[in-house]
Amino acid sequence: MKTKPTSLPKIDFQAIADDFRYLNPNDPSVWPLIPKVTLLVGVFVVLLVAGWWFLWSDQLVELENKQKEEEVLKQQFLDKKKQAVNLDLYVEQLAEIDRSFGALLKQLPNKSEIEALLIEVNQAGLGRGLQFDLFRPGAEEVKDFYAVLPISVKINGGYHDFGAFAADIAKLPRIVTLNNITITPGQGGVLALDATTKTFRYLDDEEVARQKKAAQGAKK
Repeated sequence: MKTKPTSLPKIDFQAIADDFRYLNPNDPSVWPLIPKVTLLVGVFVVLLVAGWWFLWSDQLVELENKQKEEEVLKQQFLDKKKQAVNLDLYVEQLAEIDRSFGALLKQLPNKSEIEALLIEVNQAGLGRGLQFDLFRPGAEEVKDFYAVLPISVKINGGYHDFGAFAADIAKLPRIVTLNNITITPGQGGVLALDATTKTFRYLDDEEVARQKKAAQGAKK
């Protein structure tokens, strides 16, 4: 024997509307069930919204900031850990840099050796049969730990002699460079070379101290 499916109870929306319409606001204790439940749910929602607005939103923002700060600190820790692991390698690299810097510094003459170096540059040109029409040292350009001495030169000679002169300059034990080279036809079939020769010297302790003092004064 088949049983009939039980039907859902019908909801009387009119009765519910009447319950809300005839509520006594002065005595909620006598309200029907549905208005009481609605009031409780409404109060609960208001409390949730108020808690979110006045308490939880600021706390969630602070929590997010702390999480970001935690990630930054973790990354800093990993970077420092990596540096600590590779400390011996860094020390070895620093020592190699110091050795290389010292070797380069030895290629720079001091103040007393500049005059001898200028004579070597002049002799290198004369040794190739070149004629100097101009050999004029300019004003030094002082850097952090070294100074640059530009020398304006004008030389007459052959093209291949200029090349040999440049090769001789490169072979000098001191650092000397040829810059802003211009070659033009001269008189009698020779060529004229205009250039700026630059040589470098390292500053002595007194000059370095003066440079540091000037830099500190400029920062202030």
